Amino acid sequence: MVESNIEMRDRPRDGVTAKDGKSDSKWNLDPVQKAMGQLGWWHILVCAVVFPLKFPVAWHQMGIIFLGAAQDYTCASNTTLDKCSKQCSSWTYDTSVFSKTIISEWDLVCEKANLVNLSQTIFMFGILVGGVVFGSLADKFGRRPPMVIAVIIQLLTGVGAAYIPWFWGFVVLRFLTAVATGGTMVTSFVLVMEIIGPKWRELFSVLYQIPFNLGHLTLAGFAYFLRDWHHLQFALSIFSILLVSYYWLVPESPRYLFTSGNTDEAIKVLETAAKRNKLPTANIRSDIEEYARTKTHGAAAKGNVMDLFRTPNLRAKTLFMCFNWFVCGLAFFGVAQYIGHSGGDIFANVAIGAALELPGTLICIYMMKAYGRKKTLIASNTLTGLTMLAIAFVPEHINWLNVGLASIGLVGMSISFPTVYLYAGELFPTVVRNVGIGTASMIARIGSMIAPFVAGFGTIAHWLPPIIFGLTPLVGAFFVFFLPETQGHPLPETIEDGENFGKKGHKDQAENGKY
Repeated sequence: MVESNIEMRDRPRDGVTAKDGKSDSKWNLDPVQKAMGQLGWWHILVCAVVFPLKFPVAWHQMGIIFLGAAQDYTCASNTTLDKCSKQCSSWTYDTSVFSKTIISEWDLVCEKANLVNLSQTIFMFGILVGGVVFGSLADKFGRRPPMVIAVIIQLLTGVGAAYIPWFWGFVVLRFLTAVATGGTMVTSFVLVMEIIGPKWRELFSVLYQIPFNLGHLTLAGFAYFLRDWHHLQFALSIFSILLVSYYWLVPESPRYLFTSGNTDEAIKVLETAAKRNKLPTANIRSDIEEYARTKTHGAAAKGNVMDLFRTPNLRAKTLFMCFNWFVCGLAFFGVAQYIGHSGGDIFANVAIGAALELPGTLICIYMMKAYGRKKTLIASNTLTGLTMLAIAFVPEHINWLNVGLASIGLVGMSISFPTVYLYAGELFPTVVRNVGIGTASMIARIGSMIAPFVAGFGTIAHWLPPIIFGLTPLVGAFFVFFLPETQGHPLPETIEDGENFGKKGHKDQAENGKY
């Protein structure tokens, strides 16, 4: 059901009290949201255009599973020799599952075997760089221009990587694809969170993640039919050509325009949104201009990463939030890889692992709405932590139980990841929201870069990876106790708003997520 018609009937106008006789301070505090409504057809259309951007995010991040899938091989010159013998300089590869991967393309075997994992580590580092770089660009130049530029880079480098004849050229192009992918992730999410009203933010922050889950799921289908890595890489990359249309289809965030001092452009976007949502437009200009006179935008719009750490309360919230992003990066990718080690059909394993993410993502919608962000994140981190710790006490040969517990842990992380996205989007003030989420995303990528090495500790001791994957989420859950609940609270705009939010006794404090 669309919210706009409800708002027209029930919400009080300026100077008018609500049905219960109390001033509707929530609307008066946020004239930007008041003008465009909490949810209407305009919001739905913008999200419907932006959400598909998450498909290539999943394809590029998970693609290495099939691009660099293991192939059995033997020494080509003499099959009686050990395949990694110094006398062997060429190899014959088993093409029964994949006709060609980057392993058989560039002979990434024996002493070169680690180059496959290294290429993925470099890719994840690119996601890290992209989140920070494009997050900063988006806070300075708006959400839409950096997002469109990132899409174009993603398209060109992704297609180029499919046909470049050199391994290190492939790695460089994949790195640039990752930088662009990290940019599309942070800019698109912030744009969505800045237009959706607080009442619907839980739902849409989770719906935003579902195309990623579906992208992960469909990746197995692409790989099943495209057994040559060239064709697979091209297919996963060419989709981005459709996303170039964002230059014409996606509006700039009116909240960014207002905060950066571009009041006239903000009013134009808000009037367009109001008309589409069948809301009144007569008072938008006067309301926004009046509110603009009470804010100082020029200096605030130039926020940078250091502003996240200048004041004590905002600094503590930033550190606790960033650690929980680290938890998600480490445990999500680490547990997924742990499940992948179970053997069997690679296409089925990836599909099952991706399918397990969907229930957690859908459960997340209810939990964040019913219990808020804080309790949801504590519960999901605890679920992952306890199930992974339990694996440490299960004998290694009981494979079905280990995989079952790890699957429950993955469900927990599929709840935590959408939660930290929304939690961070509501916690960081507008002037540094992009750079804040970009920084948190950077920390998550550090976790995802470490995850393969942690999973590899299983060769040392069976219990070591589960212990690490279990204790880290529990520490993250402990830190969440020190964060304020953000449910139902207006988005903080300035650094001062961000510092004051969550302080006990402050007039803007929300209690239990409600006014």
